[in-house]
Order: sequence, then C-alpha cells, then structure tokens
Amino acid sequence: MERKQKSTTQQNVYRRKSKFLRRLVVCLIVLVVSALITIPVLYFLNLKKEAAVSMNQISSLWQEGNYQEVYDLTRGLLLEKPFHAMSLAFNGYSGFYLAVSETDTAMAQSYLDTSINSLRLAALKTRGNARAQVHYMLGKAYFYKNTLSDYHYYSDLAVKYLALAKNENYEADDIPELLGLSYATLGLTEKSIAAFTEALLVRESDVLLLSIAEQYYKNSQLSAAKAYLHRISTSTGDDTVRLKSKSLLGQIYLDEENYDEAEQEYRSMLEINPNYADAVYGIGVVYEKRGELVKARSEWRKVLKLDVNHQGALMRLAEY
Repeated sequence: MERKQKSTTQQNVYRRKSKFLRRLVVCLIVLVVSALITIPVLYFLNLKKEAAVSMNQISSLWQEGNYQEVYDLTRGLLLEKPFHAMSLAFNGYSGFYLAVSETDTAMAQSYLDTSINSLRLAALKTRGNARAQVHYMLGKAYFYKNTLSDYHYYSDLAVKYLALAKNENYEADDIPELLGLSYATLGLTEKSIAAFTEALLVRESDVLLLSIAEQYYKNSQLSAAKAYLHRISTSTGDDTVRLKSKSLLGQIYLDEENYDEAEQEYRSMLEINPNYADAVYGIGVVYEKRGELVKARSEWRKVLKLDVNHQGALMRLAEY
C-alpha cells in the first residue's frame, strides 16, 4: 500500500514538472516571437525618425546656403539608402553649386560628376515639378561641365535636359539663354538665334546682345548683326563687351569691303585700349586690302610686340 502511494506521489510530481516545463517553453516561444516582431518595428521607426531629422537638418542647411554640409550629409545618407530621392536631389544640387564656386578645375569636375550622377538617378525617382527641376539642374550641370572641358562634348546633353525642363513647364529665367549658348556651341545657328531672342524678352544684357549678333554673323545675316552691334556700342559700359562688338563690326565692314568704316572701328578700339592687339591687326588687314603691304606688315609687327603668339599676325607675316 505504501509503495502504491509513493508511486502515485512520484507520478504527480512528474506531471507537475512536465506541465511547468511546457508552460515555460510556451512562454519562451511567445517572448522570442514578440521580440522578433517588436525589434524590427522599433528599428524601422527609429530609422524613419533619424531620416526625418536628417532631411529637416539638410533643408535648414540648404536654406542657409551651406552647400558643403548638405553635400557631405547627403553622401552619408546615400551610403545607407542609395536611391533615396530627396538625398539624391540635394546631393546633386549642392554638388553643382560647389563646382561653380570651386577654383580648382579638377575639384570642380569631380563635384560635377557626382552631381550629374545623383541628378540622373533622382530623375528616375521623382515625378511632376520635382522631376522638371531635376532636369533643369541636370541641363545646367552639363552646360557648366562643357565650359570646363577641353573638348565640348556636353552641349547636346545640356540642350536635352534644359529642353525637357522647359517642356515640363519648369520656369527659370536663364533657360532660353543657356539653350542659346548650347545651340551656338553645336553650330545650330538658327535655333541659337531663336533661343537668344526669347531670352531678350526675359532679361536684356550686353553680353546677350553680343551673342545674338555673333549668331547672326555666322548665319550671314550681316544687317541684323550690325543692328545689334550698334545697339551695344551706344548702351554698354563694359569695355570688354564694347571691344568685342567693335571687333566684330570691323570684321563685317571688311567683309563688305567698306574699308574706311572698318579702319574707323579699329582705331576707336585703340582709344579704349591702346594695347589691344586685335585692333592693330585689323588696321593691318585694312592696309592689306587697300594694297598697302608695307604699312600692313608694319602694323602686324606691332601686333607681335603686344602679343608674340598672335596667330593672325604670324600667318600674315609668313605669307608676305
């Protein structure tokens, strides 16, 4: 009897232990599952909070014009999220402005390459006006890259993205002028003239007027070119622009065989700058056209005293 009672007691103890272990295992499973669910959620919420804080910080820095900080912060964010649209856009914008302000050409090129890469990716991730703005900045980045390059291979891309931004109704005053300059580089004279003429409606400047005159000259529309050049000579206060406009006007008069007018333009250039080599060279060409070769050679020798590498004077003296 005692053995039977002892056996029953042991069985009851075993059952209680087994029941406790089952409950313990269930609790552990519940805790593990809860942790597996909770930890990723908290991690996600924390990342989202950090991202919001970072983008708010970046926006503030952008408003302050602190492009270097914006550039550095967005590069860090892109290491974690390579296709984050806002980070790509801000990285591209800040890279462009850093390139424009950089005096070291190699550094400027590096900033531009990063800017262009980020903006191209941002264009794939954005829509609407945000995408149009990205296209606009891409066009400007390619335009500026073209000015820094020894070989101008980027004007077509500048045109592509500036035209996209314009077609997407993005408004920026400099789009027509940038398009005009890019078309001019590509040799698309008529398109360049059309773009420059549109730019005049937005903002008139002496440089813009000179650019239009140069394109009319390339298109053999000499009367139109002269009209713009005369307009510059009576309005500009910039001696550099005035000298360039008078130089082109002198060349037009040479083309028209109006040698007296050409000489007058070249001599008026020397009143602005007595050491302007192109003006002295032009006077020499006038003498050449009149058949006064001794006077012409004398003028070209003067040119080489002002500019030993003046290609026109060197070629003329070698010829005669």
